[in-house]
Amino acid sequence: MPPGPPPRSSRRGTWTTIAALGAVLVLLMGGVGAAIGVALARNLAASHAAAQHPITRVPQANGSTSGQGSAGQGTLDIQSIANKVDPAVVDVNTVIQGSSGRSGEAAGTGIILTSSGQVLTNNHVVDGSTSIKVTVQGRSNTYTATVVGTDRPADVALLQLQSASGLPTATIADSSTLRIGEGVVALGNALGQGGTPTASQGSITALDQSITASTGRSTAEQLTGLIQSDAPISPGESGGPLVNSAGQVVGMITAGESQGFRQTTSTVGYAIPTNAAIDVVNQIRAGGKGNPDIIMGQPGYLGVAVDVLTPAAAANLGLSAGSGVLVTQVVAGSPAEQAGITQDSVITSVDGKTVASQNALSQAIQSHKPGQQIQVKWVDQSGTHSASATLAGGANA
Repeated sequence: MPPGPPPRSSRRGTWTTIAALGAVLVLLMGGVGAAIGVALARNLAASHAAAQHPITRVPQANGSTSGQGSAGQGTLDIQSIANKVDPAVVDVNTVIQGSSGRSGEAAGTGIILTSSGQVLTNNHVVDGSTSIKVTVQGRSNTYTATVVGTDRPADVALLQLQSASGLPTATIADSSTLRIGEGVVALGNALGQGGTPTASQGSITALDQSITASTGRSTAEQLTGLIQSDAPISPGESGGPLVNSAGQVVGMITAGESQGFRQTTSTVGYAIPTNAAIDVVNQIRAGGKGNPDIIMGQPGYLGVAVDVLTPAAAANLGLSAGSGVLVTQVVAGSPAEQAGITQDSVITSVDGKTVASQNALSQAIQSHKPGQQIQVKWVDQSGTHSASATLAGGANA
């Protein structure tokens, strides 16, 4: 997760910035400066994945499946566990282009899966990025990373570090045997400060949880099947490992609850189980076949942020609710701006196909590569418009 923007909430809260009282769920990314994440504006550097052997999971060890017993939170040796896992935990630092055209920085965490530099992290950690740099513990150099593939609905991304070899890897455990009450340790790049990962102890408080969450710089997303724990976590730890008493990764930290504007640490956190995350990783490594939510390499970039079209906003333009998506931001100089799309417009179709949701627009755009044209239809106060937009790539393309 990156530092700055997020705290999180449990159950069915919403992912938003911590600018309101009450509990909200937020993705744990840390943002610095003028960074404004723009939905559908992500810059994923091109990377081609040939079919590869799947990442495997091992059974949980050292009584980690026995509930309160020997895996209980009071018996965990945090330092010993951290020593096992830290070498495979990386800092993920991104540059994000805002709607004004200016750039800002954000930070998150990743987990090394292969010695050749494939790294697991959250999609929201790299979403909207124009540059991705990764720091590996104990190595003086910083690696440039490209995106092999992402699954936005699952909030999973697989990165490839350039010119990497001989890296330490995390041990990935089978998360199907997790039990409520098991002791866990959360590790990550808390507040984006870098250096040795922050480690905090807690226990699993619930399983198979569903949440609605936001980074505060993108539209809300729904995630299901999550692990809930009370190990303290902070912005910047998104993408970091949740590990058991044996130092095996059982989940990927994703979101946490915020109770107020100044809160930077949450004891209600959520993680994607390793089984779910690694299933997506293996689909990406196989080329994304069979999963329409997976985007391989760098998708086309339109340059808009969108939200649900409310009945009030729809009525204002003579539309019905669900007949399009509301444009909340347009990136300066983007294909969207060049086509004439403005803030508060409603995009109703792409290439003649109705766009009724954010995901539908995302899929319509990201199924194209940079340089390809799409036909966009939208409605604003002056009427109905249609124009061709040539999708852009990113700084790393």
